[in-house]
Amino acid sequence: MSSSVKNPRALVGLGLRHLAYLAIAFVFVLPLWWAVVSSLRPNSAVFADIFPFTPKALLPSPLTFEAYTGVFERGFGAIIGNTMLVALVTMVGGLIVNGAAGFAFAMFDFKGKKFVLTAVIISFMLPFEAIALPLYTVTQQLGWLDNIAALIVPSVANGLAIFLFYQFFRQVPRDYAEAARLDGVSWLDILLRIYVPLSLPTCISAALLLFIFQWEAFLWPLLAMPSQQFKVIQVGMAAFQQQYQTIWNQLFAVSVITALIPIALLLPLQRYYVQGLAGAGIKG
Repeated sequence: MSSSVKNPRALVGLGLRHLAYLAIAFVFVLPLWWAVVSSLRPNSAVFADIFPFTPKALLPSPLTFEAYTGVFERGFGAIIGNTMLVALVTMVGGLIVNGAAGFAFAMFDFKGKKFVLTAVIISFMLPFEAIALPLYTVTQQLGWLDNIAALIVPSVANGLAIFLFYQFFRQVPRDYAEAARLDGVSWLDILLRIYVPLSLPTCISAALLLFIFQWEAFLWPLLAMPSQQFKVIQVGMAAFQQQYQTIWNQLFAVSVITALIPIALLLPLQRYYVQGLAGAGIKG
């Protein structure tokens, strides 16, 4: 008798829980969905069903792709290509630099190690605005303003990525490295042949972090590229909005493209991403 009463209550509770999940998901997805729908409507129909609101506002009717063809005709494809170039080069360079730094912190003891590691940890807690002016001064003295190097080089070394690699590498049993050293293997070969293959989730997490940081960067590209001859996506979107502020469906198309590219990259790799950020790996 008790089990027959308990099961319906459990089913009702489970149903209510999933209903709550759906409601929360709807709240978060609704703005993006409305942006997608608005980008697929003619400019004159974007706000047609909003005031007063009707369910038609959530449907792409009439359906048209003129907004997407319009933004690419105005050069937004080149801006996406610029951003992809900067993000991918930063990602590759960052994996090399941050992985080597994390390995060094995990494997070697040297004077001032704790101080340097603490500085690295503090570095990714500081807001970018706190270092923007000193970074701009250094970049100006190097002659890198309006140069792609100004966008890439300062972003390669990342404190959070270094910490992720350090956290993982120190969990790998040191017996692996000691046995390899006894066989005469160099530290570089130990890193590349033993530690890197084991650190796939951490590599993916660090790569995605570096990519997303560059994809979402706005203030630094705005400062480092005063002439704006080489625009990245966030700066390009802001300039596009100022120049074509009345073409709402094209503005929504730009916003959708800007949001969906990192989402498309993150979704298939989210398992590795979460695993890497959680510090999962081999436990010593």
